[in-house]
Amino acid sequence: MTDDPELQLIQKLRNARREIDSELRKVIIGQNEAIEQLLLALFSGGHCLITGAPGLAKTLLVKSVADLFHLKFQRIQFTPDLMPADITGTEILETDDDGRRRLVFVPGPIFANVILADEINRTPPKTQSALLEAMQEHQVTAAGKRCPLDEPFFVLATQNPIEMEGTYPLPEAQLDRFMFNVVVDYLPEDDEVTVVMRTTSTKPEPINPLFTGEDLLRFRDLVRSVPIAEDVVRYAVRLAAASRPGQAETPAFINEWVSWGAGLRAGQFLVLGAKARALLNGNSHVSLDDIKAVAHAVLRHRILINYRAEADGVTTESIINRLLETVLTPHRG
Repeated sequence: MTDDPELQLIQKLRNARREIDSELRKVIIGQNEAIEQLLLALFSGGHCLITGAPGLAKTLLVKSVADLFHLKFQRIQFTPDLMPADITGTEILETDDDGRRRLVFVPGPIFANVILADEINRTPPKTQSALLEAMQEHQVTAAGKRCPLDEPFFVLATQNPIEMEGTYPLPEAQLDRFMFNVVVDYLPEDDEVTVVMRTTSTKPEPINPLFTGEDLLRFRDLVRSVPIAEDVVRYAVRLAAASRPGQAETPAFINEWVSWGAGLRAGQFLVLGAKARALLNGNSHVSLDDIKAVAHAVLRHRILINYRAEADGVTTESIINRLLETVLTPHRG
């Protein structure tokens, strides 16, 4: 990172951190960890799964971030009767001025920069899978043609953890495509009082865009260029590998409580998230603390606990905590 344009971009990103917080605070109170993780995912080019109870401003948070980067935003409400064509688009019969009929493809709401897949677990797997190609390849196949999506492209999906009746849990293959699982929890009393007072008295201020989509693409390339030592990468790989039951060096509690562990993408996302965090915090390289800071968001939807863990009252969060305590950090000379 020696050329002037890159150094200017780094400085722009670091200086804008306070402005980002200031703009988001116009409409979002609290949720500091969720906001940081969402920004880290966007700067890394990853998709996010957002888990939280109803009424915790998950939709407002996503919409606010899209406004911040001046991105085209589309919200898709997932319901049991939603069809794949309702997402990707469909062909309609159109009559031209000469009276001739032809099929014309009408793009669906997937053709945007930020897609809010609201309550994604409310729709059947057939419709959920319509997002798979878009998330992985940044394109959709419709009417026999491949249609590239505009860049940058992000899927931010929400799911409600307390209403499981009539839902279709996401398959592991689709869960693995989300970089982070961001948990939005209830606010402390003081923050909740502030929200109630603000939302019942004045109209919220509009968010001023700070960046463009082109800026976000440049930030994504910049994140990947952040230097990281091999031993830090090795720690991220070992952390993900330690969550897999039945392996040679798997901890005993993983074999007892986990039915399926994190795959290869976990190590990749641990490193990318850590690079983005280091850059936003003004550091020139990635540290072990950066890896640990994003571990919960990366691993919580990739570790599947078994019935024994549920019977023992063990949660995925507590297993990740034990992994962070168990997996040895590299010693530096």
